[in-house]
Amino acid sequence: MSRVGSKEIMIPENVKVSIEGKNIHADGPMGKLFSKINKDISINIENNKIRMNASNTDKETLAFWGLQRNLVNNIILGVSKGFTKKLEMNGVGYRASLKDRELSLQLGFSHDIKFDIPENIKITIEKQTILKISGSDKQLVGAVTSKIKSYRLPEPYKGKGIKEVGQYILRKEGKKK
Repeated sequence: MSRVGSKEIMIPENVKVSIEGKNIHADGPMGKLFSKINKDISINIENNKIRMNASNTDKETLAFWGLQRNLVNNIILGVSKGFTKKLEMNGVGYRASLKDRELSLQLGFSHDIKFDIPENIKITIEKQTILKISGSDKQLVGAVTSKIKSYRLPEPYKGKGIKEVGQYILRKEGKKK
């Protein structure tokens, strides 16, 4: 039985949650999000708490029960607080600049890399080498972070590249004579 699926989700005061058909909608200060509900899972909203129940006990339904609970929890956290990730660029001449809805990255290539920022994502540059990516959709924030990191992955010898703040890079020893 799923331990995650049986946990209740607390709804903050500034968030409105509604169920329309097989979708759950959340509206809060950070925006609006929705999630589809699995056909075998029922959702009850009472006293600013959401409780999920699985209709049957087969293995697949129980697996989706915990997943569905986390997806609904993420949209409620997203519209109330939002999600944030920080990226750090290490390397000589590596820097970022922002112009309108376009991020320009200088990563040691012969050209700048232009990245169009998606609609619901906000990118701020704290220093020239530290980016802060924030938004209400956890999946979209992670996808944008992953896309930006993919332009220059950290290499193991000098550690040059783009990594998340706090991420440990396994370093290798260089060539010996």
